[in-house]
Amino acid sequence: MLTRMMGAAWLRPGTYEDVEADRSATGQALVVVLLASLAAGVGLPADRIAATPLALGTIGALIGWAAWAVLTYLIGTHVLPGPNTRADVGELLRTTGFAQAPGILRVLGAIPGLTVIAWTVASLWMLVATVVAVRQALDYTSTGRALAVCVTGWILSLLFAVGIGLIAGPEVS
Repeated sequence: MLTRMMGAAWLRPGTYEDVEADRSATGQALVVVLLASLAAGVGLPADRIAATPLALGTIGALIGWAAWAVLTYLIGTHVLPGPNTRADVGELLRTTGFAQAPGILRVLGAIPGLTVIAWTVASLWMLVATVVAVRQALDYTSTGRALAVCVTGWILSLLFAVGIGLIAGPEVS
C-alpha cells in the first residue's frame, strides 16, 4: 500500500492503472482517504482542533470521496466520455482515493508558520493527482478532458454544498 501511495503521489500513471484494476484495493483507498483526512485535522491551527469537528470532518471526507467518485463516474462516462472510456464506480473510488495521498502532508500545518504553505501545496498536489487518477480510470488520452471532468464535478459539488448550506443553515432573524 505504501508503494502505491508513493506512486500515486508521484503521479505515476502505472500506479493508477494498477489500483484501477485491483478490485481489492478499494479498502486501501479508503485508508488513504482516512489518513489524509486525519492529517488535515491534525494540521489545523491549534485553536481549531477539537475531537468532534475532527470526527465530523473525517466522516465528511469519506462521504465526499464517495460522492465525488460517483459524480466523476457519471460525468466522465455519460457527459464527457472518450472513445475508449470504460469504467465503473469502483475504479473511480480506488484511483481518486489514492490521489488523496499528498493530503497527508497537511499534517505539517501543525507547525506554526507552515499551515498555509502545507495546505496550499498539498491541496494543489491532490488536485493534480486527481486529474491524473481520473485520466487513467476513464481511459482518456487527453489530460484536458480529465481536467474538464474534475472542474465540472467540482462546480456541481460546490453548488450542491451551497444548496445544502442554504437549506440547513442557521435561520436569520
